[in-house]
Amino acid sequence: MTLVARTRIRGVQTLTLDSPHNRNALSAALVTDLATALTDAGEDTDVRAVLLTHTGNTFSAGADLRDPPGPDALVALLRQIVELPKPVIARVTGHVRAGGLGLLGACDIAAASTTSTFAFTEVRIGVAPAVISLPLLPRTDPRALARHYLTGERFDAAEAARTGLVTAAGDDVDAVLAPVLDGVRRASPQGLAETKRLLTARVLEAFDRDADRLTALSARLFTSPQAREGMTAFLERRDPEWVV
Repeated sequence: MTLVARTRIRGVQTLTLDSPHNRNALSAALVTDLATALTDAGEDTDVRAVLLTHTGNTFSAGADLRDPPGPDALVALLRQIVELPKPVIARVTGHVRAGGLGLLGACDIAAASTTSTFAFTEVRIGVAPAVISLPLLPRTDPRALARHYLTGERFDAAEAARTGLVTAAGDDVDAVLAPVLDGVRRASPQGLAETKRLLTARVLEAFDRDADRLTALSARLFTSPQAREGMTAFLERRDPEWVV
């Protein structure tokens, strides 16, 4: 059973994260299914753009702590979104946490409903937003990112749009996306591919330069004593021992 549903309307391939049992957390299985779906969309000449969305009230809760993907697999997935020769557009109508924000950073365009909330919760379980920084650091406001990385606090869709984490927010996310989808449907495949290549050059430079270092950092942190305490506390729904 796939964790990513597929539908298509007028050249836009919708990929729906459909893992409700863990709030669309990035498990090894979901990452594999999404990578396969993206590969198929990239190779299909009838697909003009990809719309990435979700079931339920959570776009993605971040890494699945019970079945996490390897750091290399997450890097490969984020790079695949950035390198796909077709626009990848995120549609968010729920909450996004930690690694799920890396998916938004990798997408070319992201729209969120005003009821959506966001948080980089890594520091609260003893790790850092290492791998997901590859697409995020080149694309978002550095002062805002510092605050949200360091505090793990929750913020709203207006703040996400102000800082560049998402492109736009509105009460009706489909109304926000309507002109975007119309635009990509009117664009030529070659024009889209070459324009995306221009826009993602700096992001891919970050992958080339920093992916190995950040992958190693992620692997080291996730096996540390503080991360074990943080993840255990999260699963047990209690504060970790360092909270003062």
